[in-house]
Amino acid sequence: MPFPSRSAVRTRSARVVVVMIVCAVAWLCCSPSASAHVVPTSSILLEVGDGAVEATVGIPLSDLESATGIDLDDESQATIDAHAAQIQQYLLDHFVPTSDDGQTWTVDDGSLTVSTVGNAQTTGLYPQLETVFTLTPPPGSDRESFNLGYDAVVDKVATHTVIVTASSESDGSISAVGTVRRSTVTNTVQPLHVDLASDGGSSGFTGLFSLGVEHIQEGTDHQLFLLTLLLPAPLVAAARRWGPAVSARRSMRRIATITLSFTLGHSVTLALGALGVPVPQQLVESLIAVSILVAALHAVRPIFPGREALVAASFGLVHGLAFSEALRELDLTGAQLVVALLGFNFGIEAMQLVIVALVLPPLILLARAERYQTLRIVAAVATAVAAVGWLGARVGIANPVADVADRIGILGLPVIAALWAVALILVLHDRRRSPAPTSAGTHVVFSQATGGRSPE
Repeated sequence: MPFPSRSAVRTRSARVVVVMIVCAVAWLCCSPSASAHVVPTSSILLEVGDGAVEATVGIPLSDLESATGIDLDDESQATIDAHAAQIQQYLLDHFVPTSDDGQTWTVDDGSLTVSTVGNAQTTGLYPQLETVFTLTPPPGSDRESFNLGYDAVVDKVATHTVIVTASSESDGSISAVGTVRRSTVTNTVQPLHVDLASDGGSSGFTGLFSLGVEHIQEGTDHQLFLLTLLLPAPLVAAARRWGPAVSARRSMRRIATITLSFTLGHSVTLALGALGVPVPQQLVESLIAVSILVAALHAVRPIFPGREALVAASFGLVHGLAFSEALRELDLTGAQLVVALLGFNFGIEAMQLVIVALVLPPLILLARAERYQTLRIVAAVATAVAAVGWLGARVGIANPVADVADRIGILGLPVIAALWAVALILVLHDRRRSPAPTSAGTHVVFSQATGGRSPE
């Protein structure tokens, strides 16, 4: 059977790309938004009193409406008062604390109050419902060790998280207890055990670790910056152009160095921001968009070849300030802040390593294929467009590009799967067209940048 001509292969490839782009755009337009900013969360502050525990609960009204199906209309206090009985019953049905021996606690609800909370440059300002529950343990049960039994909103809204903190009886300091969220594996809400006598400890660390993982999962802009910076890492820069691929070992060393540099940079400012160093949020968010744009331009043409690690560390300082916003909202101090910092940072690093580990193999394979130059430029230009949209939105110019870019995060797994598939297809195709290795055993790779074959 004769092989198809080069023009036929290109036409077929172009059709596949067009179909993939149309499907992606349709998916983005029909899918819910996955913001590049910090997503609003619910919060529960526990305070141990005489014979009972007070739980101050804050819930973003938009997520409450999605979970309950109650039409909250203009989200005003009057609307909440009109639906107070329904909302209180919903919350009571989803707040069932139990003692360690399985006995159910008594839960008394309080009044419902609407307030505006959030940050204009990160979560945005949004209306929140606040109420105080009184949790009373059965006689003889420990009031400092129990199962929280709270799953309101998280049971319906997959991206929602409840951050649980506790106030110390002695000095009023706040410590992290953990988080309540739905497992992406089992699709069930993971129960949270509260041990207030342990002074935070492992549950707080685990909860903040999960929050760090989630922060990268939802931080589309952070992912794009790192991945775009890695795009040309497997290539040689010469005469202001990206040339042929370097060896796999050298590619891995470069990618590891860039990733580690970014980690060191954002770890420094994450700690400083969480410790209270003032953070100009609008400037920081705008600089993050600029960092993505710079990385995209570098992926098209080398503008700082050999200094990618330094650039990654420098922009990592900016990204770390944005990460710190999530920790500042917890108002932690002392040892609890240290535990939270470690847990949150380890969560961020773990998720980054997962992403790099998934992307690294196909990236190295693609870099050795003939069409990688085209794919790299298309990906870089698309990222640059998204960065410009984000930059406009963050300096106050609302635009549809930023809205679409905010939805890119939901394509994470499909994009990685497509990356693997395209890498394997192109490598197999190029291998079929390439001549056998020379007698000296030198491997030959194609490069459009050099217009022919280049010995490695």
